[in-house]
Amino acid sequence: MRSKQEIRAGVWAAMEQAGAAHTRKLHDKIPHFRGCEAAAGRVGELDAWQAARVIKGNPDKAQRPLRQLALEQGKTLYMAVPRLRQEQCFVELDPAVMGASPAEASTIAGAFRWGRPVYVEEMRPVDLVISGSVAVNRRGTRVGKGGGFADLEYGLAIAAGIVAPDTPVISTVHPMQVLDEELPFTRHDVFLDYVVTADEVIPCRGDMPRPSGIYWEDLTPAKIRQIPLLKKLRANDG
Repeated sequence: MRSKQEIRAGVWAAMEQAGAAHTRKLHDKIPHFRGCEAAAGRVGELDAWQAARVIKGNPDKAQRPLRQLALEQGKTLYMAVPRLRQEQCFVELDPAVMGASPAEASTIAGAFRWGRPVYVEEMRPVDLVISGSVAVNRRGTRVGKGGGFADLEYGLAIAAGIVAPDTPVISTVHPMQVLDEELPFTRHDVFLDYVVTADEVIPCRGDMPRPSGIYWEDLTPAKIRQIPLLKKLRANDG
C-alpha cells in the first residue's frame, strides 16, 4: 500500500499534467478541480443534502460552489477558519441576516466579512458535513492535504456534540482523484458517505468507525501550540 504522501504527490502531479484544476500548482492544496460546480449540482440532488438545514463546510475553493448553494437555499453554513487559527474556529453564515449575496459570502474573504465567528459550543447541531480531499476511493477512505485540520475540525465538533457519528459526510472531487486502490487510514480519519464528481455520485459503504473526539496522544506539542483552541482545551484539562 502506498503512503499518504505518495498518494498525494501522485494525484497532484497527474492533475497538474492533465490541467484538471483551475490552478497550475497543486502541491499542499485541496485541488480546485475543473467541474466542481457540476459536482456541487449533483450533491444538491441528494436527499441528505435537501434534508439538511445546517451544514459544516471546509474553506477550500473546490467546495465554494457547495457553500454558495447552501446559502442560496437558505441553509445555515459553518465554515471552518483556515488552519483553525482562531479560538472561534468557525464562521457562522446565516442567509437571513448576513447582508451579502451567497456568491460573495461563500468566499473566504466574504465569509469573514459577513459571517459571525463562533466557538464550537455556540454552533447549532450540524446535519451534513462537507470535506475537501486530495484523494478518495469508493469505500469512502479519504486522504487530505496532510495538515490534519479537517480531522481536528470533525473531532472538535464530535466532542462538542455538534456532529453525530451518523451525520453524513460528503466530498466533491475530480474523477482523477477517485483511486481504485486501498488507501491508508488511522483512527482519526473521517470516512465519507458520498464521493461526488461532475459525472457520478458514489455512495460509500458507511460501515467504518469515525473519530469519537480529539485523540490527544496522537497530537504533538507543536501541533497543540499551533491551534489556539487546542492549546486552550489542553490548558483547561491540565
